[in-house]
Amino acid sequence: MSKKVIQVVAAAIKKNGKYFCAQRPEGKSLGGLWEFPGGKLESGESPEEALVREIQEEFASVIQILSYINEASYDYDFGTVIMKTYEAELLSGELTLLEHQNSTWLAPSELHQLNWAPVDRPAVDLLSKK
Repeated sequence: MSKKVIQVVAAAIKKNGKYFCAQRPEGKSLGGLWEFPGGKLESGESPEEALVREIQEEFASVIQILSYINEASYDYDFGTVIMKTYEAELLSGELTLLEHQNSTWLAPSELHQLNWAPVDRPAVDLLSKK
C-alpha cells in the first residue's frame, strides 16, 4: 500500500535578523519537535495562500511572503510530507501561540540548537548559512 502524500507549506518568519521557530505540542504528531510554522494546503489554494491562511489561524498574525527557500520531503510513519518553505515577514499581530507549546527567535547561526522535525531540516541547513 502506498503512503499518503501530504502537501504542506511553512514560513521562516524573519524579524531583526532572527527567525521565528515554533515547538509542536506534546501529545500531537511530532510533539516536542521544532518547526517553521505552517500547515496543509487545502483544495484550490496556492502554497502562498495556504501559508498566509495557516499563520492567521495558528498565530492570529498576518505575514507577507518574501521569497521561496526550498522544497523537501520526508517519509514519516503516517505518510510522506512534501513541504515548501518560504521566507516571510510579519505584517501584523504578535505571533500568539494558539497551537504550539513554545516559540523562540533565533539567528541563522543558532538554528541548529533546536531538535527540528525532519522535513524542516533542509530549510534549517539553508538558512543557517545566511
